Amino acid sequence: MTSDAGVVLTHFICTGWVKNNLTSTLAFDIAQFFPFLNHLLFFHIIRKAGFDPKVAFFFSNYLVERKTQYFWNNFSFSFFNVDIGVGQGSALSSILSVLYLAPVLYILKKCLKILKIPVSILLFEDDSLLVAQSKLLSFLNNFLFCSYYITSSLLEQFSLIMEHGKMVVFHFSRSHGIFDPSLLDLTPPEGFILHLKNTWKYLGFIFNRKLFFQQHIDFYVNKAISTIKYMNILGNSICGLVPHQK
Repeated sequence: MTSDAGVVLTHFICTGWVKNNLTSTLAFDIAQFFPFLNHLLFFHIIRKAGFDPKVAFFFSNYLVERKTQYFWNNFSFSFFNVDIGVGQGSALSSILSVLYLAPVLYILKKCLKILKIPVSILLFEDDSLLVAQSKLLSFLNNFLFCSYYITSSLLEQFSLIMEHGKMVVFHFSRSHGIFDPSLLDLTPPEGFILHLKNTWKYLGFIFNRKLFFQQHIDFYVNKAISTIKYMNILGNSICGLVPHQK
């Protein structure tokens, strides 16, 4: 997923540069995404989407009246009910999250189109991006500001909340001159300002404003070299690490 995210975002930016546009992104996480999925709302979405009644019946049995139990060494907790959410990491968690977010994306797209806000949204499960492009930097923060509040309000209606502490704004530009974008002020009502950075690490990729990947390459080359050196250290005096340990 991380490599796909980097490729999609890079494609977005390069497409904008062909049209001599600047590209700005607002990255946010959905707090406790998998545990907060509302079961009743999910069943309603399944029915509205036109799935066979047998599919809706399967998920109603799969999610409702679930129980879980925790173990710590030899100590075990008693069973307790899990009335919300889906199991993160389970085989169906990604499928359920996509089905749950589909109407969110549909409504958001219609709202942005009606309000004539040229912003796209990219979702990688609970990691999300608002992407705006324009020839004028002064427009970009306005686009992100408006789309942020629309997205935040819409997610709350679906029992989901943005994790504001992890939000990042980043601007891309291939301008050869001085590039000094303004801060993104998201007040009111949250009362916080997003400060800008020269580099941005997102889903395993390290971006800079010019879309050079030198920092990304340096980081992973050094990581690979360090791994090889540590493998020699971890070996014993007779032989190195066996293939299984590597």
